[in-house]
Amino acid sequence: MAKRKEELPAPGAPAWTATFGDLMNLLLCFFVMLFAMSTVDSEKFKAIAESFSKTFSIFEGGATSIGDGLLISNGVSQLNDLDQYVNNTGKTEEGKDDPEKIDNYTEMKDKLEEAQLNESEQLAEKIDESVAESNMTDKIDITFTSQYVQLTLKGALLFDSGKTEIRAEAVPVVDKVGRILENYAGNVIEIEGHTDNVPMHSAKYANNSELSCGRALAVYDYLISTTNLDPSKIKYAGRGEYVPVADNSTEEGRAKNRRVEIRIYHDLSTYE
Repeated sequence: MAKRKEELPAPGAPAWTATFGDLMNLLLCFFVMLFAMSTVDSEKFKAIAESFSKTFSIFEGGATSIGDGLLISNGVSQLNDLDQYVNNTGKTEEGKDDPEKIDNYTEMKDKLEEAQLNESEQLAEKIDESVAESNMTDKIDITFTSQYVQLTLKGALLFDSGKTEIRAEAVPVVDKVGRILENYAGNVIEIEGHTDNVPMHSAKYANNSELSCGRALAVYDYLISTTNLDPSKIKYAGRGEYVPVADNSTEEGRAKNRRVEIRIYHDLSTYE
């Protein structure tokens, strides 16, 4: 049986597209006329714009434009944008450094860093109050940089020599630290283990780097299992004996180097 041949559509666009096109043109003309007849209150427009830009910022009004129009974003992440801009534009057309431009941008960068440091200091004061309320001032040292606040716990308090199991006597301390960290569950937290430079070798750990990593992991595992902290926001690492804070030639210095550091980053954009 022969198949019926399908009828081909009429050449050209469907008839309805002409009507639709006329409608779109009329709507466009209508809105152009509305815009032409409207009046804009510049003061109200400025007030509304500023209300959207009043997030935390070093520059007044939030994001700002510098140089040839580069927009420096909001918040302390301005530092990264500005640093890149200085590296790219602090030169003359001949490719030589332009001292005047570099001085101006260096001043702006210093201002950003100062603001970051102030934010870290405020965070450190809050954490220091929590540590004092928990009666742990003698067990935890608090320091800060422009990027984070650091809690340092003595290794001898947490672990026996050559071990990675948290001592029973240290469990209440780690519990209190966990409760403090829960107040900053939205921040990136880093746990870092450190040792002295006395060589070690055991059936479980071949060197100090493995030992320090095991201790950082032990603190990480305990905090994850006993708090509501988000594992995706916590990192751990072992640095072995390679980042000492005291002289390893004395017993006192070696004791200071055996430690666990917990860093609370106050700005995600600065964490690499």
